[in-house]
Formats: sequence, structure tokens, C-alpha cells
Amino acid sequence: MDARFLGIAELAEVPSVAVVVDVMRAYTVAGWVFARGAERIVLAESLDEALALKERHPDWVALKDGPPMPGFELVNSPGRLRSADLGGRTVVQKTTAGTVGALAVKDASLVLCAGFVVAEATARLLRARGCDSVTFVVTGEDGHADEDLACAQYIARRAAGDDTDAAEFLRRAGSSRAAAELAEGVREGSHADDVALCLELDRFPFAMVATPEDSLMVLRPWAHHEGRVALRDPDAGHRTDGARPVLP
Repeated sequence: MDARFLGIAELAEVPSVAVVVDVMRAYTVAGWVFARGAERIVLAESLDEALALKERHPDWVALKDGPPMPGFELVNSPGRLRSADLGGRTVVQKTTAGTVGALAVKDASLVLCAGFVVAEATARLLRARGCDSVTFVVTGEDGHADEDLACAQYIARRAAGDDTDAAEFLRRAGSSRAAAELAEGVREGSHADDVALCLELDRFPFAMVATPEDSLMVLRPWAHHEGRVALRDPDAGHRTDGARPVLP
């Protein structure tokens, strides 16, 4: 498989297949959002758009980076939302890097969003699709975030069928600048467990596919299960079933 690893600003053309990686924390959070029962995640371009969507759809749940803010029920922290009840809800997510990366490749034929928590499921989907050319979008630190690059490289090797040990890739992620900032409480809206939760390999059995829906970029879980997605909350035993996205 021909794998390219690019920062958001380096995306000179629309890739055919894109895997957008944000380990700490957007797409770790997204995995937890689905595990807690949410039906879908709408990726917003700005805080104003997220609030406008929330105003039009009062039953939707808004989520952002940083400290709490009026209009946003959740912050971008897996530790803070792992006990949330999101059964059947739509979550609007706006983050500094992760959502920006996904929207930058929204015209690709296949867009996956990933972190270590969904690494194997993401690689499995790439193998199933027979993807021979994949662009991995390294969202953090202008494309230099080692936690995102390590995760992207690990998924690329697994997608190519290599029997790769994840230990070194997880070590790199755990030693990254983002991990240090989270551990030290530098990033607002964080939780003491965030780093550990972001480094849980294959916590969830689904990949996450972003597709355009009614002018919005919408993220949904995808798993091999008779055309349906079956999700089980690993802690509370909560289960929700949702329609699998139709892949191009």
C-alpha cells in the first residue's frame, strides 16, 4: 500500500482515500461518543456553526475543545464524557485540529477518522476496500504531532497486512508533547485519565466513516455485522444499533 503522511496545510490535492488521525483527543473522543450511544457526529467548521446547528436542533449535543462554554454540553475529553448518556443523540463536534482535518478532505471518495482506539477496525476496512493508495492526515502540531504520526504509521502497516507490534508506536505517542501537556493539565478541559484513554489500543470494534449528508460532514461508526453496526458500551453494557454508512 502506498501511504502518504501529510499535515493539513500540505494537502495540495483531494486524496482518493483519507484517514484523518487525531489521537489526543478528537477521534478518541468520537469513539467514546459512539460507545456511549450517539447515532452520529456532525463535524462543524467553527464554534459559531456548532452553536447555530444546536439552536436549530435543540436536542443535539454540542462538544468543543477547551473549557466549558455556554451552549456546549460537552468538552473534548474522553475522561469527562465516558459516563455520558448519549443514546440515540446527534453530537456536534468542533475541535482545533481533528474536525479541521476531516473537513479539509471532505471531497475524498472515502474519509475515515481514527485514533489508537479504533486502529485495527480502521486497518481492517482499508484492507477490505483494497485501498492501494491512502493519505494519512496528521492533524496535530501542523502535521508534526508524533502521537498522530505514530498512530497513522501503525494503521498503515496493519492495513498493508504487516504483523506489527504496537508497543513502540504507543510509546512514541505516550512520550509526545500532547501527552505531556495533557498529563500536566496544560490543556484546559482535560481529565487525569485522558492520556491513558487515548492510548488504549483497539478499545472499540468499529471504524469511523465521514460522509456528506445534507451539506454537513457526518461521522458514523462502521463495523462488519450484517449491514448493521452493533455497539456495546464496555463499561455499562449499553447497546445501540445504527445504520451502517453506505461506502462509495
